[in-house]
Amino acid sequence: MKVLIISDTHGRHTNLRKVLEREASVDLVIHLGDAEGCEDYIEEIAGCPLEIVSGNSDFFSILPQEKELELGKYKILITHGHYYYVNAGFEDIQKEAEGRGCDIVMFGHTHRPLLHYGKKVIAINPGSLSYPRQEGKQPSYMIMEINDCGEADFDIRYV
Repeated sequence: MKVLIISDTHGRHTNLRKVLEREASVDLVIHLGDAEGCEDYIEEIAGCPLEIVSGNSDFFSILPQEKELELGKYKILITHGHYYYVNAGFEDIQKEAEGRGCDIVMFGHTHRPLLHYGKKVIAINPGSLSYPRQEGKQPSYMIMEINDCGEADFDIRYV
């Protein structure tokens, strides 16, 4: 199973279209918030199921603030992250995921990619396809590949 993980597209889809073309067939897209009302369009161009949560810029959204998913052998918490103060660090969101019995927490908001293997929880942030903030400011996303045994590999990629 190939999962595309994105966040903080902010209504700009040029890079998302490039990524979908580059990655060819993905089985699932996870969007970690700040789609700014474009969730139907994103699902349409993805051509596969979409799991999406609301972000701090998703005003008047009816999207949930967070979801728990099961993929492969993993229980995953997806959220935008702003309620967990992720700009100050990801320790709080990791503790929240651990408290819920999750193996992985995926969040956005910082516009900076992150892949951190903690003792109990893997923390993932794909960065932003539209407004990257890390050094070099390259738009980024993440691919999660789940093998037949349910094990996952993660790769941060750049546009």
